[in-house]
Amino acid sequence: MSKNFQGLEKIPRHVALIMDGNGRWAQKRGLSRIEGHKEGAQSVRAVLRAAAQAGVEFITVYAFSTENWKRPPAEIDGLMKLLIHSLNEYEQELHDNGIRLRVMGQFERLPLPVRMRLQKTMDATAHYTGHTLIIALSYGSRTEIADATRKMAEKVKAGTMKPSQINEQTLTEHLYLPDVPDPELMIRTSGELRLSNFLLWQLSYAEFYITDVYWPDFREEEFFHALEAFNGRDRRYGGVDNK
Repeated sequence: MSKNFQGLEKIPRHVALIMDGNGRWAQKRGLSRIEGHKEGAQSVRAVLRAAAQAGVEFITVYAFSTENWKRPPAEIDGLMKLLIHSLNEYEQELHDNGIRLRVMGQFERLPLPVRMRLQKTMDATAHYTGHTLIIALSYGSRTEIADATRKMAEKVKAGTMKPSQINEQTLTEHLYLPDVPDPELMIRTSGELRLSNFLLWQLSYAEFYITDVYWPDFREEEFFHALEAFNGRDRRYGGVDNK
């Protein structure tokens, strides 16, 4: 473990990331938006390395939202090609570091070549248990909650669930990845102060860390600063500080 991380007493088990600022980073340099996304992919690699070193078990990255389908077709196509390219080029790093890949969102909306490439990597890394990278693709939290509610309603209609059985736990069990623990830390780059329809249910008690750094510039040192801030938080979950 890095000397930096050794000084932290509390390490979050699950960190969620809203990777914002790729386009603005590129614009400031006179580059295309897709070039910003390419550089952002390098930040994902850096954060994965740092997270594994620190002992973080789960990393969830908000890669493409349900609202992102409104973007220009050329940018969407470029993002999908970049995703395939990144999997082709960096899958070996997942194996080298024992990282499992999972996807959450409307998987069926993704182009077939993307689905096939993702499935190949998910199948190849499914046996790893130490670390997990979750990519939120075509993901929207309101849609996820609506889908979970629909599933429970169908069970009630079929007579396999009673309305009285519906509570926080049963709703959680019907979300996309019910076996994954809630994030304890949510990081958002580029200084934006909103959740953007990301993990609204799961982030109920997460600590937030907002930085003005654009995502392509968010590397190991920046990730350490986020963990350092988390280490100093007093997490009471609505209770009273007994110190």
